[in-house]
Amino acid sequence: MPTLENLAVALDERFDDGVRATGAERIEAVGCALEERESLDDRTLAWIDLTFGGTWSREAFAAHNVVARRNGAPVGFASFAAHDMRFRWLRSMGAQQGVGIFGPFGIAEFERGGNIAPALLTLALCGLRRLGYATGLIAAVGDPRLAAYYVRECGARVVERFNTDDWSEPKPRTVVMASGAGTNFAALARAVADRALPIELAAVVSSSDDAKVRERARGAGIAEHVIAWQRQRETRAQYDERLLERVRALSPELLLLLGWMHLLDARFVAAFPAIVNLHPAFLPLDPRSDSVGMPDGTTIPVFRGPHAVRDAIRARSGWIGTSVHRVTEQTDRGPIVMRAPLQLKPGEEEDSAYARLREIEHALVPRAVRSWCFER
Repeated sequence: MPTLENLAVALDERFDDGVRATGAERIEAVGCALEERESLDDRTLAWIDLTFGGTWSREAFAAHNVVARRNGAPVGFASFAAHDMRFRWLRSMGAQQGVGIFGPFGIAEFERGGNIAPALLTLALCGLRRLGYATGLIAAVGDPRLAAYYVRECGARVVERFNTDDWSEPKPRTVVMASGAGTNFAALARAVADRALPIELAAVVSSSDDAKVRERARGAGIAEHVIAWQRQRETRAQYDERLLERVRALSPELLLLLGWMHLLDARFVAAFPAIVNLHPAFLPLDPRSDSVGMPDGTTIPVFRGPHAVRDAIRARSGWIGTSVHRVTEQTDRGPIVMRAPLQLKPGEEEDSAYARLREIEHALVPRAVRSWCFER
């Protein structure tokens, strides 16, 4: 895993209101409109997910932002003063009084190399100064070229270095719960075998004797358990109790639901320190919302429940997606860890849409689990 650097910027007179006005003029001079706001609209958040991936939309949702728009569409953004972020690299200098967090920060590929990036960088640092911060912290920079850019553009200096391997022990004991083919489990297991994911993959729990995930678990050398609902011999409440006791006996620190089709009851959700679910829909960052904006400016319903892709196609939605989220008692309304949108092709059928979505999920799930590891 890479070494990450935190860089600090003194928020002195170089970032006063006069400099802020000049930065705004530079944005307008290239034909873009400048928007400054707390949090971001759904369209821009979805554009961030489509363009940059990662946890960036979640961080931007919890921050102040400056956005450059061309013909109404976002082409660049910089976030600052994000709150409630729990990443390991923010627990030292980032937790000190007077230190404000810069980032995330992204520019559309076709706009890079011009004036938009340095102007947004300056405007975000000016925003931190206006909020009363004395120091800006540019966190978790893993690319030396990017670190050099910050040194050149705003006088940043490296103040902390982290070897992320130091955060890997003890590895969180992880149990996967899956009811089907287990392709996402297989992607996770490959990442663990390649030492790209710092978890102990302890066991797989399936709800069906013939679930293919069992075969994949055995092939990966992972213990597998079948805990099926015996509907003719036990009530739903009895099964829920048996499921809870069997999974509790596996002592997971992290439970990963990767295609688990049985709705977990409140006692189960409360019994474990962390449960994370993969859901095949683009869920909103505001868990109260029943609609979500997409990168093209359209708004679609939120497809919760077990047949999200089928429901989206039947509703003639132009988009589907996938989300990794923390599990709460409210179904598919837990805090987002990571998500990705996918635009449907005209007339696309469910099998084709699922196949394309699976490719996205196989990359997204290990990255989302890695992000969770950095917040534990």
